[in-house]
Amino acid sequence: MEYKELEVKVLEWAKEKGILEKATTAKQAYKTLEESGELLHSIGSDNKEEICDSLGDILVTIIIQAKLQKVDLIDCLEGAYNVISKRNGKMINGTFVKN
Repeated sequence: MEYKELEVKVLEWAKEKGILEKATTAKQAYKTLEESGELLHSIGSDNKEEICDSLGDILVTIIIQAKLQKVDLIDCLEGAYNVISKRNGKMINGTFVKN
């Protein structure tokens, strides 16, 4: 499936579950943090299946957050890319540090 089709399906699911109607943006952000913690755990155990599951769950929470915030994720990604593409920096201990 293409990304936009998957996004529509995620939002249909969120609507059916009452998430779009009842969720707050802050609680949805906490859900993203929770799923990010699960990703860290999966990375620590080097479990590729759980890593993939966690990444998918994070994407679901972000898609829902974007809908709650009334922003388009592709626009957000494009904006972020336009900023990072001009950044300079270097790798320090496995992390990119911008100048």
